[in-house]
Amino acid sequence: MIAKIIKGTSFSGVVRYILSKPEGEAVTLKGEGVRESNASDIAQDFDLQASMNSRVRKRVCHTILSFSPEDADKLSDTLMTQIAEEYLKRMEVRDTQYLMVRHYDREHPHLHICFNRIDNYGKTISDRNEKYRSTRICKELTEEFRLTFGKGKELVKRQQLKGNDKVRYEIYDAIMHALRGSKDWKSFTAALSKHGVTTHFKHKGKTDLIEGILFEKDGVTFSGSKIDRSCSYSKLNQHFKQIVAQQAEQSKETENYSESATEDLFTTTYATSDEIAEAIWQRKLRYQANKKKKGRKL
Repeated sequence: MIAKIIKGTSFSGVVRYILSKPEGEAVTLKGEGVRESNASDIAQDFDLQASMNSRVRKRVCHTILSFSPEDADKLSDTLMTQIAEEYLKRMEVRDTQYLMVRHYDREHPHLHICFNRIDNYGKTISDRNEKYRSTRICKELTEEFRLTFGKGKELVKRQQLKGNDKVRYEIYDAIMHALRGSKDWKSFTAALSKHGVTTHFKHKGKTDLIEGILFEKDGVTFSGSKIDRSCSYSKLNQHFKQIVAQQAEQSKETENYSESATEDLFTTTYATSDEIAEAIWQRKLRYQANKKKKGRKL
């Protein structure tokens, strides 16, 4: 079980999206504080309560709970509703309006929750550390309800994908393959081109500062974060920075080892007994001098 949290300003847009599916592909599981009629009425109910606190701009929270395809048989509408209610409770989403709708348009079971960040008393429902808390809660619920821990994109059946989804996963697979043998951006983009993927960097305004990355294949373009969070420019750049740091560290260790070995060899080969005795005597004098200084400080 995983959760994707999206915040916005328009209730009508979210409500229309989660309800406007072909017959049989969207089932309303539960609504709280809203009329379970049409999208327009539901959005109006949300807007009315949100007007109690005009200071909050992003008053809409749209959360998608997704489950492994392996759990499809056991996830009845009743059980999914129970899990969703428990998720909201642990996320401290209470005393507010919400709408839960299950979709049947994908292989994996999933449901959409739209809730009002302005509660019944006009107060704001906190989103502090929500992603961290959500990840922890999803893990807890997966264990408690004995659900399957998914393996992300590795579970997706590529042969069943079509259109842009198919291209997106082809790009993702190409990126993962290219990363295995690449040590920098140059070798990475070269490896991707062999898979038919072109890389474009997005710059900030007219400056040379890179702020994003785009991947293109068969005329279809996706930003890195749309492919996967691990494929964003910042994550990929951090990956290559770590490689450079590791190489520098290894080089430093090799250099230190070489210098140390040279020094040991020099000392062992050329130091005379008189030089060794002189070094011991100088060390003893320094020790006594330091001891006297500490005594005076006390």
